[in-house]
Amino acid sequence: MKITPISGFPEYLPAQRIIEQHFLDVIRQTFELHGFPSIETRAVEPVDRLVGKGGDADKEIYGVTRLADRSEGRSDSDAELGLHFDLTVPFARYVLENAGHLAFPFRRHQIQKVWRGERPQEGRYREFTQADIDVVDVGELAPHFEAEMPLVIAEVFRKLPVGQMVIQVNNRKIPEGFYLGIGIEDVAGTLRIVDKLDKIGPAKVKDLLVEAGRSPEQADQCLALAAIRSEDLSFVDQVRALGVEHPTLDEGLDALAAVIQAGIDNAPGALVADLKIARGLDYYTGTVYETQLVGFESWGSFCSGGRYDSLASDGKTTYPGVGISIGVSRLLGLLIGNGLLRSSRSTPACVLVAVNDEETRAGSTRVATELRARGIPCEVAPKPAKFGKQIRYAERRGIPYVWFPGAGEQGDQVKDIRSGDQVDADPTAWEPPTQDLRPQIIRAES
Repeated sequence: MKITPISGFPEYLPAQRIIEQHFLDVIRQTFELHGFPSIETRAVEPVDRLVGKGGDADKEIYGVTRLADRSEGRSDSDAELGLHFDLTVPFARYVLENAGHLAFPFRRHQIQKVWRGERPQEGRYREFTQADIDVVDVGELAPHFEAEMPLVIAEVFRKLPVGQMVIQVNNRKIPEGFYLGIGIEDVAGTLRIVDKLDKIGPAKVKDLLVEAGRSPEQADQCLALAAIRSEDLSFVDQVRALGVEHPTLDEGLDALAAVIQAGIDNAPGALVADLKIARGLDYYTGTVYETQLVGFESWGSFCSGGRYDSLASDGKTTYPGVGISIGVSRLLGLLIGNGLLRSSRSTPACVLVAVNDEETRAGSTRVATELRARGIPCEVAPKPAKFGKQIRYAERRGIPYVWFPGAGEQGDQVKDIRSGDQVDADPTAWEPPTQDLRPQIIRAES
């Protein structure tokens, strides 16, 4: 049977998977350093919930049906299930179902696959991994959590070999209050149009705003607001200079100023107030985030999120929250696809233990067992070939050391196949240099 790839469902080669696992380890460890425990939610949700909480034409939902039902012309509740397109909607449902067992404010991290029926392209997939953190509370959520989210993300990316990143921050109350202050009532519709700025540019955005019923003057004012960007608190005065007043605008400016100040104090240079950031999903109500790599702004955002006040509600109690999500597959697809990252080897093994012949394989296995007991990853040679062939086996995989049992006058020897140095070694005491113990992730010069 001919094997054909399925577009939009990426699979990594071993060396690429090492890079992905390194990213996931750093992300998970950093999330846990900030006190975010892990949860996992089911892959499916009722379609009506997915559609009602952010599902739209841009997030084509994969429906789930049983083949047996389809062939027999039957339908049941499974036909109304869909694969989740993000982790926020299932998390909101999880909170509602488990509220009696959770301690609030409840914080969690979640690293899982999600699915979207989008047109596959560079950095955009139908199946991909996201890594989220959220905090939810009962009734009210303290605003300081909105400042915490980007600080966690800034720490994550300080530890990853991705270069300089910038978290662009806005607050939905700023454009909402501004739009109301200039007489625009359809705030959500205006936000969705302004959110296209990076994709189509200000001229086309103005045309769309006018087509949607805004006056040319209102459209110009919307664009003037969206053009404001600063790494400090000067954005407040720039907005005030536009001469628009509204209580909601005041709330938004105060909230955004607090987030940017937290960035100045704790992650200098990582946060920027960018008032064109809108986020298209309707459930965001406060601070919103998007993230870019400096020098690769054309890639768009690979990490985004925001505050939501009514996503999780059972009709009696509301659980407001704030969260941010790293598009792990999107980021890695762009970095690996453009040759910016590589792994120093395609296997976790640091040592290949040579085999003299099959009769002595048990001795080679004992050496490997000793090394592994001390945390040194290794494998035993698959065949007792000539040592030159065993060394080439290690070279092809990037394994830096080959261990030769009984090669020395008093015991074993280990060879650094990069330098050619070969020395006596005891498997109960020998240690490789720290940089050789695990595969290294190497960033190419851009």
